[in-house]
Amino acid sequence: MKVVPCLLVAGALALGGCSSSGSTGSPLLADKVIQLTADTSIKLSSLATAVVVAAAIYVVYDPLAPNWEIEEARLNDNTYRLSMKMKRFHTGGSGESIQLLKRRASQLQHEQGFSQYQILEYSEGIDSQTIGARRMAEGVIRLVRQEQANSFLQN
Repeated sequence: MKVVPCLLVAGALALGGCSSSGSTGSPLLADKVIQLTADTSIKLSSLATAVVVAAAIYVVYDPLAPNWEIEEARLNDNTYRLSMKMKRFHTGGSGESIQLLKRRASQLQHEQGFSQYQILEYSEGIDSQTIGARRMAEGVIRLVRQEQANSFLQN
């Protein structure tokens, strides 16, 4: 679990001026009012709390992060195992794993000068963890040269 969201929540509580009913201490931010329009105003402590909560949501969700993490292991000269994990909080992309596997296989094929690739194994599933389940996928690919290609084994 990330420590940053916990620190952000603690900061939100501190900036919000939480104190016990019997204390005489002052909050970290003075409870000043920001006048937005003639009829609308907002307290500085409320604004600071909203900013900290929004930052915490951004850190946990991270909308700019890719949907999938790929771990690549080379098994021999022309065979690779690709293990993929989807991020916990997402807004789609559940069916992308086979496309991701094929895209990476194609990249490896072109980078290393092979003519084709074969998918030897492929599986998908869900890994249940304490904090949210994650979609998982794994595949094994083999890069083949033209003379090794068999039309019945191709994708």
